[in-house]
Amino acid sequence: MNRLAAGLALAAAFAAGCGANQLLRPALAAENITAQIIHTGEMDGDALGSANNVGFRSKMFASADGATISIQVGNVPKHMHPNTNEIQYILDGTGTIWLGDKEVTVKPGDLVIIPKGTAHGGTKPISGQVKAIAIKTPPQAPDDTKLLD
Repeated sequence: MNRLAAGLALAAAFAAGCGANQLLRPALAAENITAQIIHTGEMDGDALGSANNVGFRSKMFASADGATISIQVGNVPKHMHPNTNEIQYILDGTGTIWLGDKEVTVKPGDLVIIPKGTAHGGTKPISGQVKAIAIKTPPQAPDDTKLLD
């Protein structure tokens, strides 16, 4: 009896897996990005757009169905994105930022992983302005920033 039950369970699991395989779409690369080389060392000042009221500048270089890539420099107030994950690769400058409930030091070469809903920002420069490549997934909606104290 146990062999029969195990055999039926195995057959049912196999059939379910085959069925699910037909329903799931394979991941496809976005078609709307442009091949380009971005010289990040030259991306300062007006090359990154106008500064906001706290001196933050950002310029988007690629936007696809699943993510955006931009270069940003300067201070941004402590905030969080309820629906967007963010990954920052620090290119230049040393400073402290909030990451969750801790203030941490970042420097060139650091990779900062910021899950959606995690407090971050509040940059305090130590040496030069902090410049980073920011990847946001999914692309951040205009109303997906909540400022924090």
